[in-house]
Amino acid sequence: MIKRSFFSLNQPRLVYDLPEPDLKEPELIPVPASLSVLIAEAIDSTKQALIKKGDAVKKGEKLKLYDDSTAYTLSPVAGTIKLFDTYSDDFGNIATFILIKPDQTQTSGDDTIKLDTVEDIGFADQFLRKLPGAPPFEMLANGKTKINTIVITCSDTDLLSTTSQFVSLKYTDEVKEGARILKRLTKVPRFCITIPENLETQMSFDSIQILKTSNIYPSTLPALVMKDHLNITLPAGQMPEDMGICFIRAEALVSLARVYKTKEAVFDKILTLIGKEGTRHRVRATIGTPLSKIFSRFNIHVNEQDRIIIGGPMKGFATFTPHHPVLADMDTVIIQDRDIIPQLSDYPCVNCGKCIRICPANIPVNLLVRYLEADQYEEAADRFDLESCIECGLCAYVCTAHIPLYQYIRLGKHELLTLRAEA
Repeated sequence: MIKRSFFSLNQPRLVYDLPEPDLKEPELIPVPASLSVLIAEAIDSTKQALIKKGDAVKKGEKLKLYDDSTAYTLSPVAGTIKLFDTYSDDFGNIATFILIKPDQTQTSGDDTIKLDTVEDIGFADQFLRKLPGAPPFEMLANGKTKINTIVITCSDTDLLSTTSQFVSLKYTDEVKEGARILKRLTKVPRFCITIPENLETQMSFDSIQILKTSNIYPSTLPALVMKDHLNITLPAGQMPEDMGICFIRAEALVSLARVYKTKEAVFDKILTLIGKEGTRHRVRATIGTPLSKIFSRFNIHVNEQDRIIIGGPMKGFATFTPHHPVLADMDTVIIQDRDIIPQLSDYPCVNCGKCIRICPANIPVNLLVRYLEADQYEEAADRFDLESCIECGLCAYVCTAHIPLYQYIRLGKHELLTLRAEA
């Protein structure tokens, strides 16, 4: 629930939502007539692709573009590849999407890839990266960073979303089993789990330290969990894994437990859908399902200039198409009616100071944004702590001039990395 303070000089009190008391099974979305899966690799016209239009695929089959590709995806259904083409994300990064038409006539077990599961992180990296919950197996297996602590997140990191809490309550036994498997896979000595302090639960975990997170946003963001509970301050420009900390969703552990039990990859993703009137729906959809199919199930009509937000209201991003597929790391989808979308502006900063007072990282946002607007990214990092931002979005929430500060900062970080890579 979002509550603005009555007095404008006070900080707003933003409170995380709790899941519904009656944890019903999510609404099942039928497998659609076509699904889209993504590979984080661009098409190279000079190479011979391993896949082509008309190829038959099995459920769980590993798909990659070229012999030397390290990026891959998994087919969520048995069917036929209709096409594959270029996809561009919200920062212009080029990837590839594969459109698959399910074969409704396949009913035998022969249409599903059976896995010879072994408790080895290399196996998980090679075959299980694309499970619901997006387990970070690639990072855990690469050997470049030494992970000494894994934090299981049963707390949701954005407002309005309750997916992680729902999963941890509804499938507690599978979260525990997934944690046991992950311990054996990784040999990481320390495991922690975040649970909201006001969540009524009797969950207990053997040899796993429970971290009770505050119900005030943004206390569940990784940087603040590290600071408040692990006594580790995340240095500017670094990621938690650089400090030996790995965060993993509870849903990823549920997926891991199911894979080792069934010997098959799983593709049912749980989402929190929030309609135009604020109505919350809990859904289960196959990875690759177009969002439009979920909207249709609940009679949600997306009109021109309505906004579809993937993620929560503070950290989410808008997609330009209702055909955007369900992804392994997608927890929340919000539909905003065009008549109530908050207005952004290109007005200059009025130096009210709200963004400075509310920033958890104590960044002089009012000065930082001037350099970002002028495309001076190196100066923004060197002089005004661009890389110290934890991307909570509070500055944009309180901005008197309605400047899209959060978007400026995310873009600034992306451009800074690009400039450094080119250099």
